[in-house]
Amino acid sequence: MERPPRPPEGAVDRPRPALQSRPAAQARSDAPRIPCYALGAARRRSTPGAARAFTAVLTRPDGQSAALASQLADAGCDVLEFPLIDIAPLDDPAPLAAALASLADCALVIFVSPNAIDRAFAQFGAIWPNALPVGVVGPGSVAALARHGVAAPAYRVIAPQAPADGSPPHYDSEHLYASIDAAFGGIAALAGKRVLIVRGDGGREWLADKLREAGADVALVAAYRRVVPEPRIGAWQRVHALLGGEPHAWLVTSSEGMRNLHELAQAHLTEAEIDALKRAPLVTPHPRIAQTARALGFDRITLTGAGDERIVRAFRTMADEAVQPATAAPVPIRMTDTNDSNSVNSQPGAPYVPPNPPYVPPEARTRRGGSAALWLVVVVLACAAGAGGYVLNRKLDRIDAASVARQKSIDAQAAETRMKTDQALASAHQVDTQLAQLDGKLADAQNAQQALQQQYQDLARNRDAWLLDQVDQVLSGASQQLQLTGNTQLALVALQNADARLATSQSPQAVAVRKAIAQDVEKLQATPTVDLTGLAIKLDDAIAKVDALPLAGEALVPPSAQQPGGGAQSAATQPVAAPGEPRWKAWWHGFAAGVGRQLQGLVQVRRIDNADAMLASPDQGYFVRENVKLRLLTARLSLLSRNEPAMKADLQAAQAALGKYFDQASKDTQTVEDLVKQVDGASLTVAVPTLGTSLNAIEQYKSRG
Repeated sequence: MERPPRPPEGAVDRPRPALQSRPAAQARSDAPRIPCYALGAARRRSTPGAARAFTAVLTRPDGQSAALASQLADAGCDVLEFPLIDIAPLDDPAPLAAALASLADCALVIFVSPNAIDRAFAQFGAIWPNALPVGVVGPGSVAALARHGVAAPAYRVIAPQAPADGSPPHYDSEHLYASIDAAFGGIAALAGKRVLIVRGDGGREWLADKLREAGADVALVAAYRRVVPEPRIGAWQRVHALLGGEPHAWLVTSSEGMRNLHELAQAHLTEAEIDALKRAPLVTPHPRIAQTARALGFDRITLTGAGDERIVRAFRTMADEAVQPATAAPVPIRMTDTNDSNSVNSQPGAPYVPPNPPYVPPEARTRRGGSAALWLVVVVLACAAGAGGYVLNRKLDRIDAASVARQKSIDAQAAETRMKTDQALASAHQVDTQLAQLDGKLADAQNAQQALQQQYQDLARNRDAWLLDQVDQVLSGASQQLQLTGNTQLALVALQNADARLATSQSPQAVAVRKAIAQDVEKLQATPTVDLTGLAIKLDDAIAKVDALPLAGEALVPPSAQQPGGGAQSAATQPVAAPGEPRWKAWWHGFAAGVGRQLQGLVQVRRIDNADAMLASPDQGYFVRENVKLRLLTARLSLLSRNEPAMKADLQAAQAALGKYFDQASKDTQTVEDLVKQVDGASLTVAVPTLGTSLNAIEQYKSRG
């Protein structure tokens, strides 16, 4: 008889079971039978293959990814830390120390990152002032402040908040500027105040420029340096393996890190690896980083928004899409259509066992050779059993072949289904990437729209508003000058100029302001004025004459000595002899008169009330004149600054010195004393009016507008 064929390729070769008794075999033959090789193949298909793990490449600075790495590990992702930015200390920390030492002059301090907070507090080394507000960009910086003991409600921390409508929050300079505007009741509250921004070396200038536009005094100071690190050899080996085809994705949290990744790839990777890197999935929390990545050639970008939870959710989604477990294919149960007593031969793949011969009683065995018919029956039965077994095996082979063909068809359909599923997932991922790109573009468009709206509001102010602003500035300056110097003429000129500008506008607001200006003009015109210039000129004249004033102790020169030839008598003064009188008598009278005049010139009698003046030497007289001049100069300065008590005190001291040390009979001394008395008699106490009516009218217009 022909042996049954071998089982098909891939069937399991099980050991042959021991022959059972007829009842047990009969009982087992009634149950449905499944080929052993089909069961083995089904088991292999139902067990998933060893899938490759999904790797998340974290590019944050070294030591700042511990919490995120732990969450990703809990989500089933392998983590590779590949820092793209290294935080280094400053070469010169003196500017940072000087800026932190002057916190008392600041109205607001802004930290742009947790690194800036840690470096600044390490340098500060003191308790943060409770009254000084702190502005930060995101929740990471809020947590960094809390680590250093600066947290609400003990301290005022200003940070962007998540929207109430549930939309993704934005943690950037633009939303921090809006939060500062809301916290201070308008960004104009920072005008003229000092704002300190602590950051790394370099960075965006947008926030500083906006604060400067609002009038704030912005100071920028660096707390650390950003440098491009050189990754370790082991990290590069792992990156080469990932770019070779292992499922992975990159996390980049800054535009500078994105540029550093591009530079490192150009220096360390091959062209094929660079192409694989740019096709690798990229996760970014901000649209600006995504825009930088697109500019560098990266095309698979997922925008998550700020927060480690969103980043972990994005990586988990990518891991689920990349690692798909094999789905077990159902195995049809094949049953035989006969209940053969030889259950061993009914199992495909088992070795052939001939059927058991019929039972022959012992007493009949002795008659075996005597009955040809019995042998014929035995032969016929054996042939029938062999033919039946052969037919049954052929039928089982056909059934197995059909099962294998059907299984191959099912496997092909499953493979096609998996391929379509992969294509659908790839299409869905591409759609997600496009949606993320659209979200980034939408965010950029919204930012541009906000900037345009701000510019429109700035340009929408009409001509009257600009005119009133100019008039307000002119009147404010005139009011300050009037209160400081009391110069009513200058204030009148300013009011007249403001009225001339308002005359070009016919708006009701301009008319109301002009009425108020007219009232202030009437008050200024009715105010008595003091001729400060004339009084100052008198003091200048007195100062110029002090050097020529004679001291009381200096001898007066006789008038005859000042005339040329005064020692001899002129012809006009010669005595003339009377008619009939002898000439010698006339000569004698002239000689006696000359001797008398000479005697009068030798002795002079004057009254000196102050004996100290007679004892002053010429050198001391120089210092007396200089002291008088200093008194008059000080009085002149007090006059111009309208300090009447100080002016009168200096003038009285100058008058006392003039009367004590200088010759009162001299006309120059009398002239100087007269000038000083005139200035001393003038009064500077004049009630200077204010420009409150005009300023209040402009303020009322602004409050209504």
